[in-house]
Amino acid sequence: MFADLGLSPQVMKALADVGYESPSQIQAQTIPPLLEGRHVVGLAQTGTGKTAAFALPILSQLDLTQKTPQALVLAPTRELALQVSEAFEKYAAHMKGVHVLPIYGGQGYGVQLSALRRGVHVVVGTPGRIMDHLEKGTLDLSELRFLVLDEADEMLKMGFAEDVETILSDTPDDKHVALFSATMPSQIRRISKKYLHDPVEITVKNKTTTSSTITQRYLICSYPQKVDALTRILEVENFEGMIVFVRTKNETELLAEKLRARGFSAMAINGDVPQVQRERTVNQLKSGKLDILVATDVAARGLDVERISHVVNYDIPTDTESYVHRIGRTGRAGRKGDSIAFVTPREKHLLRAIEKATRQPLTQMQIPTIEDINSTRLNRFDDAITEALSGEKLEFFREVVNHYISEHDVPEVDVAAALAAVMYGDNPLLMEPEREPVRRDFDTREQRPERGGGKKPERRPRGRTDVEMASYRLAVGKRHKVEPRQVVGALANEGGLSRGDFGHIDIRPDFTLVELPRDLPPGTLDRLAGTRISGKLIEIRPDTGAPTNRASARSSSYGDDRPRTKKPRHKG
Repeated sequence: MFADLGLSPQVMKALADVGYESPSQIQAQTIPPLLEGRHVVGLAQTGTGKTAAFALPILSQLDLTQKTPQALVLAPTRELALQVSEAFEKYAAHMKGVHVLPIYGGQGYGVQLSALRRGVHVVVGTPGRIMDHLEKGTLDLSELRFLVLDEADEMLKMGFAEDVETILSDTPDDKHVALFSATMPSQIRRISKKYLHDPVEITVKNKTTTSSTITQRYLICSYPQKVDALTRILEVENFEGMIVFVRTKNETELLAEKLRARGFSAMAINGDVPQVQRERTVNQLKSGKLDILVATDVAARGLDVERISHVVNYDIPTDTESYVHRIGRTGRAGRKGDSIAFVTPREKHLLRAIEKATRQPLTQMQIPTIEDINSTRLNRFDDAITEALSGEKLEFFREVVNHYISEHDVPEVDVAAALAAVMYGDNPLLMEPEREPVRRDFDTREQRPERGGGKKPERRPRGRTDVEMASYRLAVGKRHKVEPRQVVGALANEGGLSRGDFGHIDIRPDFTLVELPRDLPPGTLDRLAGTRISGKLIEIRPDTGAPTNRASARSSSYGDDRPRTKKPRHKG
């Protein structure tokens, strides 16, 4: 029990407030040596409770009369720094006068400088911004007593190794150091040997498993189907807040925009979004003003929002640890959560690897049908009526409706139907039944004659012969391993075209020319704007016959799925 570990009475009172009684494995093994003044190396994954493992003993040993920082926690990301800072404040709820300051890039220096001048007991920050303050002389660590490296392996991966070592070497030699890492690469081992004195090593395994409170499902779908599949899932799932994980920064913005166009409250966060906007977006998610967050792995690290009931892996991660971290954003603190992974046919091996590593099978689900969506809409319509019937304004509107009925001699059910029509306006309550689905196994080859001789059948012209055709250019070609069936399948499914709408398909090295009706239905090109083939945007446009700019084609050959790096130019 926490009561057996020797924590201060004020800290114990805060633990009672949040309902903590028994420590986790990492907490039980880390708190006693830290209270004894020992150095600690903890091998533990995110979600094992390590924040409390170092925050509780530090708070129990603070000298509130000292105004210069006594504890410094280094974290790899802004989100994790904020989360750790909030945890310190929660555990210090009954300690009067404790000041905790998060320091990270993207936030104005003014707020941080004024707080440092007033006096701070605990600083939680990212290495880069801590180094900035040390170089400016605005952060005094001369009396530092505790230094924690949280998620040390992540800090090294992000290029903070030199900053971390500088901070370790420029702080008092008699400080107590705690290092926490999910893995122990050679660089972490070297830092431990150099800067930690006779450390206690603690290893907590088993966090590749996922929480039993999370229902895990997967959906097999092709890339072009993903937006429609997600839209339908959002229609039928009863969710509060949701995080949708994608692989690239660019995809966060594209997908969030598509969801907003479909009427959903969605925003994107990624490494390029300014910190002020990121904080505003997360606060909107917490308060219920925002329902869906589209994010990359790095942007969502350390994010802990109670409203998150669902996590969707729109792009399934390539490693199991990322999968565990992602779905760990829901089902926290014993709450129930749901996770859904979109898996393309070529990614089934990733699904099997996740199931093997987590020792937990995922349940397959199907894309919700039009009938599923309409049933859900009708149920929600019923619930809205039931809720309104118990509302306080009902009596007033009853009198208004009775007055209308008496004046116009109209049946009550007709008035109710008219009010529903007014409420929905031009938006239909139910979706139209699906037309016959487009086949995905298109074969653009001409039919061969039957064996056994006979007259070769007459070649049928491809495409429609009753309409004027035009040539359209797609920014994908042989270099992207594009095949005619992929072109037909993608354009048909995303653009609502039928097989008869396609004419000649000419796949060149850097682009593709495809014949389609000159007068395409309105909105067809808009619907195709975000379509990808082989992971690359097709950028469909009418073909003008202009020569291809090969330099331009080379510069965009990776599409939006790989980071672009510029080689520095050297003079001379």
